[in-house]
Amino acid sequence: MRLRIDVHVHSCFSKDSNSKLESIISFAEKNGLDAVAICDHDTVEGGIEGLKVAKKIGSKVTVIPGIEVTSTKGHILVLGVDKNIEPHSTPEETIKAARKSGGVVIVPHPFKISSHGIGFVDGIDIDAVEVLNSRCLTDKPNDEARSAAQLHNIPEAGGSDSHIPETVGQTYTIVEASENTPEAIISAIKNGTISAGGKKVPVNVVFKHTLSTIKRKVLQRLR
Repeated sequence: MRLRIDVHVHSCFSKDSNSKLESIISFAEKNGLDAVAICDHDTVEGGIEGLKVAKKIGSKVTVIPGIEVTSTKGHILVLGVDKNIEPHSTPEETIKAARKSGGVVIVPHPFKISSHGIGFVDGIDIDAVEVLNSRCLTDKPNDEARSAAQLHNIPEAGGSDSHIPETVGQTYTIVEASENTPEAIISAIKNGTISAGGKKVPVNVVFKHTLSTIKRKVLQRLR
């Protein structure tokens, strides 16, 4: 079964996103996704709640709980976990904790330094590299990620890194899985039967979100 999944989506449980879970799931279905991984910054709460919301509204989109963990070198995606992973550990320690929890590990935007990319993919125990991130302003970070993944023979994934619901599924991962369930998708990613697809978000959309994030942070500091 060939499935289209966005492995990198942020909800309102991330400080830099206002995306409601209902809207994420709605746009995931509208934009042709079979599944979506909700990976908020240093918390699995959005993904856990997303499961409940999808069930409540009767969506056909499979929700996979995940987390984008802040390591000492940069961000690391962990899919298929239901407990938080301690942030600010080394990448190796973060991945070890992810494995202990049964999670699948993807390095997001490794060469996009402005988004806390870790800057490398070799020498660590990962399942995939995000070679297509829809929020990269230029092709360079994605091209470098793809070159590194191919050099080290690491499976390639795509994720929108969506912070607004309209861009969910802009880039995605094609997964060859036995069925559309979180368990089957996680297993397929671990087995490397994946590829990346999609395209970048228009630059003006990225700038619009960036400005709104800055405005929100300023207002929070003034309160």
